[in-house]
Amino acid sequence: MSNIAIVLCGSGRFDGSEIQESVLTLLHLSRAGAKVQCFAPDAPAWATCDSFSGEPTTEDPRNMLQEAARIARADILPLSQAKAEDYDALILPGGNGAARNLCDFAENGSDGSVISDLQGLLNAFRAEAKPIGAICITPAIVALAFRGQGLRLTLGDADREPTLSAIGTGQQWVTAAVDEIVVDEEAKIVSTPAYILGPDIAAVDRGIGLLVQEVLRLAAARS
Repeated sequence: MSNIAIVLCGSGRFDGSEIQESVLTLLHLSRAGAKVQCFAPDAPAWATCDSFSGEPTTEDPRNMLQEAARIARADILPLSQAKAEDYDALILPGGNGAARNLCDFAENGSDGSVISDLQGLLNAFRAEAKPIGAICITPAIVALAFRGQGLRLTLGDADREPTLSAIGTGQQWVTAAVDEIVVDEEAKIVSTPAYILGPDIAAVDRGIGLLVQEVLRLAAARS
Protein backbone atom coordinates (compact mmCIF):
# COMPACT_ATOMS: atom_id res chain seq x y z
CA MET A 1 0.00 0.00 0.00
CA SER A 2 1.38 3.37 -1.04
CA ASN A 3 1.56 6.14 1.54
CA ILE A 4 0.86 9.53 -0.05
CA ALA A 5 1.33 13.05 1.31
CA ILE A 6 -1.02 15.80 0.10
CA VAL A 7 -0.28 19.48 0.71
CA LEU A 8 -3.26 21.81 1.08
CA CYS A 9 -3.34 25.51 1.94
CA GLY A 10 -6.87 26.34 3.06
CA SER A 11 -10.35 25.66 1.68
CA GLY A 12 -11.59 27.44 -1.43
CA ARG A 13 -10.11 28.17 -4.83
CA PHE A 14 -9.60 31.90 -4.35
CA ASP A 15 -7.83 31.95 -1.00
CA GLY A 16 -6.87 28.31 -0.43
CA SER A 17 -6.87 24.90 -2.11
CA GLU A 18 -9.37 24.18 -4.88
CA ILE A 19 -11.94 22.00 -3.12
CA GLN A 20 -13.05 19.81 -6.04
CA GLU A 21 -9.47 19.12 -7.11
CA SER A 22 -8.54 18.22 -3.54
CA VAL A 23 -11.54 15.93 -3.01
CA LEU A 24 -11.10 14.20 -6.37
CA THR A 25 -7.46 13.54 -5.50
CA LEU A 26 -8.47 12.03 -2.16
CA LEU A 27 -11.19 9.95 -3.83
CA HIS A 28 -8.94 8.47 -6.49
CA LEU A 29 -6.26 7.66 -3.93
CA SER A 30 -8.83 5.97 -1.70
CA ARG A 31 -10.20 3.92 -4.58
CA ALA A 32 -6.66 2.81 -5.40
CA GLY A 33 -6.15 1.62 -1.81
CA ALA A 34 -3.52 4.22 -0.98
CA LYS A 35 -2.99 5.60 2.51
CA VAL A 36 -3.13 9.40 2.67
CA GLN A 37 -1.93 12.11 5.05
CA CYS A 38 -2.85 15.72 4.43
CA PHE A 39 -0.68 18.66 5.48
CA ALA A 40 -1.08 22.43 5.42
CA PRO A 41 0.92 25.41 6.70
CA ASP A 42 -0.09 26.42 10.21
CA ALA A 43 -0.19 30.10 9.29
CA PRO A 44 -2.60 32.76 8.03
CA ALA A 45 -3.61 32.61 4.37
CA TRP A 46 -2.75 35.50 2.06
CA ALA A 47 -6.34 36.79 2.39
CA THR A 48 -9.93 35.74 3.02
CA CYS A 49 -11.85 36.04 -0.25
CA ASP A 50 -15.50 36.32 -1.21
CA SER A 51 -16.45 32.95 -2.69
CA PHE A 52 -18.55 34.56 -5.44
CA SER A 53 -16.38 37.43 -6.64
CA GLY A 54 -12.98 36.12 -5.61
CA GLU A 55 -12.10 39.52 -4.19
CA PRO A 56 -10.38 39.80 -0.79
CA THR A 57 -12.72 40.85 2.01
CA THR A 58 -12.06 42.97 5.07
CA GLU A 59 -12.09 39.81 7.19
CA ASP A 60 -8.76 38.82 8.69
CA PRO A 61 -6.95 36.00 6.81
CA ARG A 62 -7.92 32.57 8.09
CA ASN A 63 -5.49 29.92 9.30
CA MET A 64 -4.60 27.57 6.43
CA LEU A 65 -4.34 24.46 8.60
CA GLN A 66 -7.72 25.05 10.25
CA GLU A 67 -9.41 25.81 6.93
CA ALA A 68 -7.85 22.81 5.15
CA ALA A 69 -9.18 20.62 7.96
CA ARG A 70 -12.63 21.16 6.38
CA ILE A 71 -11.45 19.23 3.30
CA ALA A 72 -9.42 16.63 5.20
CA ARG A 73 -12.16 16.01 7.79
CA ALA A 74 -9.66 17.09 10.47
CA ASP A 75 -7.15 14.37 9.50
CA ILE A 76 -4.40 16.87 8.81
CA LEU A 77 -1.04 17.91 10.22
CA PRO A 78 1.11 21.05 10.04
CA LEU A 79 3.27 21.14 6.92
CA SER A 80 6.34 21.57 9.14
CA GLN A 81 5.85 17.97 10.31
CA ALA A 82 5.92 16.41 6.83
CA LYS A 83 8.96 14.21 6.13
CA ALA A 84 9.67 12.70 2.73
CA GLU A 85 11.10 9.58 4.32
CA ASP A 86 7.62 8.67 5.62
CA TYR A 87 5.83 8.80 2.24
CA ASP A 88 6.04 7.24 -1.19
CA ALA A 89 4.82 10.27 -3.15
CA LEU A 90 3.62 13.86 -2.82
CA ILE A 91 0.61 15.47 -4.53
CA LEU A 92 -0.21 19.18 -4.71
CA PRO A 93 -3.83 20.12 -5.56
CA GLY A 94 -4.29 23.56 -7.12
CA GLY A 95 -6.32 26.69 -6.54
CA ASN A 96 -5.42 30.36 -6.61
CA GLY A 97 -4.46 30.06 -2.95
CA ALA A 98 -1.67 27.65 -3.87
CA ALA A 99 -0.10 30.35 -6.05
CA ARG A 100 -0.26 32.83 -3.16
CA ASN A 101 0.07 30.78 0.04
CA LEU A 102 2.57 28.09 -0.94
CA CYS A 103 4.64 30.43 -3.10
CA ASP A 104 4.48 33.97 -4.48
CA PHE A 105 4.02 33.02 -8.13
CA ALA A 106 0.78 35.02 -8.38
CA GLU A 107 2.68 38.21 -7.54
CA ASN A 108 6.15 37.55 -8.94
CA GLY A 109 5.81 34.95 -11.70
CA SER A 110 9.09 33.33 -12.66
CA ASP A 111 10.92 35.51 -10.13
CA GLY A 112 8.95 33.99 -7.27
CA SER A 113 9.93 31.48 -4.60
CA VAL A 114 8.35 28.66 -2.60
CA ILE A 115 7.71 28.84 1.15
CA SER A 116 10.55 27.22 3.07
CA ASP A 117 8.67 24.21 4.51
CA LEU A 118 7.37 23.18 1.10
CA GLN A 119 10.67 23.90 -0.67
CA GLY A 120 12.44 21.64 1.81
CA LEU A 121 9.84 18.90 1.37
CA LEU A 122 10.03 19.06 -2.42
CA ASN A 123 13.83 18.94 -2.27
CA ALA A 124 13.66 15.85 -0.07
CA PHE A 125 11.25 14.04 -2.39
CA ARG A 126 13.49 14.78 -5.39
CA ALA A 127 16.58 13.69 -3.48
CA GLU A 128 14.92 10.35 -2.68
CA ALA A 129 13.63 9.97 -6.27
CA LYS A 130 10.03 9.86 -5.09
CA PRO A 131 7.22 10.99 -7.43
CA ILE A 132 5.51 14.37 -7.23
CA GLY A 133 2.05 15.10 -8.66
CA ALA A 134 1.16 18.71 -9.51
CA ILE A 135 -2.42 19.75 -10.32
CA CYS A 136 -3.75 22.96 -11.89
CA ILE A 137 -1.45 25.89 -10.96
CA THR A 138 0.92 23.86 -8.78
CA PRO A 139 3.29 22.88 -11.63
CA ALA A 140 4.34 26.53 -11.29
CA ILE A 141 5.36 25.75 -7.70
CA VAL A 142 7.42 22.79 -8.91
CA ALA A 143 8.96 25.02 -11.59
CA LEU A 144 10.01 27.61 -9.01
CA ALA A 145 11.31 24.96 -6.62
CA PHE A 146 13.55 23.36 -9.27
CA ARG A 147 14.45 26.36 -11.37
CA GLY A 148 16.54 25.68 -14.47
CA GLN A 149 16.25 21.89 -14.40
CA GLY A 150 14.36 21.50 -17.69
CA LEU A 151 11.47 19.55 -16.21
CA ARG A 152 8.52 18.57 -18.41
CA LEU A 153 5.43 20.25 -16.94
CA THR A 154 2.03 21.51 -18.03
CA LEU A 155 -0.24 24.39 -17.18
CA GLY A 156 -2.53 23.61 -20.10
CA ASP A 157 -1.86 25.77 -23.17
CA ALA A 158 1.83 26.57 -23.49
CA ASP A 159 1.20 29.99 -25.11
CA ARG A 160 -1.14 31.52 -22.53
CA GLU A 161 -1.10 32.84 -18.99
CA PRO A 162 -0.18 31.60 -16.45
CA THR A 163 2.31 29.52 -18.45
CA LEU A 164 3.97 32.62 -19.87
CA SER A 165 4.62 33.89 -16.35
CA ALA A 166 6.53 30.68 -15.61
CA ILE A 167 8.63 30.52 -18.79
CA GLY A 168 11.67 32.06 -17.11
CA THR A 169 12.01 29.16 -14.68
CA GLY A 170 13.86 27.10 -17.31
CA GLN A 171 11.40 24.22 -17.62
CA GLN A 172 9.84 22.51 -20.65
CA TRP A 173 6.21 23.65 -20.81
CA VAL A 174 4.03 21.11 -22.62
CA THR A 175 0.53 21.71 -23.96
CA ALA A 176 -2.05 19.30 -22.51
CA ALA A 177 -5.84 19.04 -22.44
CA VAL A 178 -7.77 19.03 -19.18
CA ASP A 179 -8.14 15.25 -19.27
CA GLU A 180 -4.47 14.60 -20.05
CA ILE A 181 -1.29 14.37 -18.01
CA VAL A 182 2.33 15.21 -18.70
CA VAL A 183 4.88 12.81 -17.25
CA ASP A 184 8.55 13.55 -16.70
CA GLU A 185 9.63 9.95 -16.31
CA GLU A 186 13.20 10.76 -15.31
CA ALA A 187 12.28 13.36 -12.69
CA LYS A 188 9.18 11.40 -11.62
CA ILE A 189 6.92 14.45 -11.87
CA VAL A 190 3.34 14.22 -13.16
CA SER A 191 1.14 17.25 -13.94
CA THR A 192 -2.38 17.94 -15.23
CA PRO A 193 -4.17 21.25 -16.01
CA ALA A 194 -7.44 20.58 -14.10
CA TYR A 195 -9.35 23.85 -13.53
CA ILE A 196 -6.72 25.94 -15.30
CA LEU A 197 -8.67 24.69 -18.32
CA GLY A 198 -11.90 23.22 -16.91
CA PRO A 199 -14.56 23.17 -18.24
CA ASP A 200 -16.32 20.97 -15.68
CA ILE A 201 -15.78 18.50 -12.87
CA ALA A 202 -16.10 15.44 -15.12
CA ALA A 203 -13.23 16.56 -17.35
CA VAL A 204 -11.12 17.58 -14.36
CA ASP A 205 -11.86 14.21 -12.75
CA ARG A 206 -10.44 12.32 -15.72
CA GLY A 207 -7.17 14.25 -15.62
CA ILE A 208 -6.76 13.89 -11.87
CA GLY A 209 -7.59 10.19 -12.09
CA LEU A 210 -4.81 9.69 -14.63
CA LEU A 211 -2.39 11.71 -12.50
CA VAL A 212 -3.09 9.65 -9.39
CA GLN A 213 -2.73 6.44 -11.38
CA GLU A 214 0.63 7.50 -12.77
CA VAL A 215 1.96 8.79 -9.44
CA LEU A 216 1.08 5.46 -7.83
CA ARG A 217 2.73 3.57 -10.71
CA LEU A 218 5.94 5.54 -10.29
CA ALA A 219 5.86 5.01 -6.54
CA ALA A 220 5.37 1.25 -6.97
CA ALA A 221 8.17 1.04 -9.54
CA ARG A 222 10.55 2.63 -7.08
CA SER A 223 9.83 0.16 -4.26
